[in-house]
Amino acid sequence: MSEKIKIVFIGLGNMGAPMAANLVKKGFDVTVFDLNQEAVANLVAQGANQIDSLSELPENTQLVISMLPAGAHVRNVYLGEQDNGLFPKLASGSLVIDCSTIAATDARELAEAAAKHGIAFLDAPVSGGTAGAAAGTLSFIVGGSAEDFERAKPVLEAMGKNIFHAGSHGAGQVAKICNNMLLGILMAGTSEAIALGVKNGLDAKVLSDIMSKSSGGNWVLNVYNPYPGVMENAPAGRGYQNGFMAALMLKDLNLARSLAESCGSDTPMGEQALAQYNRFVETHEGQLDFSAIIDLYEPGLVK
Repeated sequence: MSEKIKIVFIGLGNMGAPMAANLVKKGFDVTVFDLNQEAVANLVAQGANQIDSLSELPENTQLVISMLPAGAHVRNVYLGEQDNGLFPKLASGSLVIDCSTIAATDARELAEAAAKHGIAFLDAPVSGGTAGAAAGTLSFIVGGSAEDFERAKPVLEAMGKNIFHAGSHGAGQVAKICNNMLLGILMAGTSEAIALGVKNGLDAKVLSDIMSKSSGGNWVLNVYNPYPGVMENAPAGRGYQNGFMAALMLKDLNLARSLAESCGSDTPMGEQALAQYNRFVETHEGQLDFSAIIDLYEPGLVK
């Protein structure tokens, strides 16, 4: 793919905005769309173009990337009602890369619908959080044909560091859902352990350092510590704002439950994490970062 390829980027939330910004920095021709006009203006200031409606697609658009909250949003963008979504508006031969985390069944349905219009479709959910999105070090977990994966790779490499081809359509979503189920378990368990230590007189930073270098070490301790004051750049250091929302973790854990039910897999730890995030979202703002779940174990950390 040439760097002059015309890209439309849909969804400028906490993840999408820095991803689109990295494409602009790497010299791609990027047009953005989001209902949040402030987010759009920020990208335009960095060199992107804008459209006010998805009916205003730039001529000769060759690639569409979307980063949206849930499957319903993705289906609405591409399928719409009575086939009035984006697929009929795109030229045959176009490529669509959806980076949202949605059900694998939705991804397969979208790929099938895209193929009817001669459009290639990849499900390419990401891992790495907002820091990874800003730094351009995300992991992309891609489902689709090997040929389309290779076609998309130069664009994905402008936004990420680790680009995985998980398998056919939907495989990217299955891998991402498994990853996020484990992440939810790790965050809840790590929060529980740190809170237990603090309540028994330990310093959260000292305890985190001990565990990170011991057998309990994990990504949460090393990169995304949930206790305020331990990691300045983690969401816990900024009031649990502008991170991966707890409501989205809850959504992903529900996707994991549905996936497990579809194949008869037993996921008791996933169910425990789901119960804890249900409890958190019922009693706190769902827009807080998912690491704010530590407030269940040491109330008062979330102001």
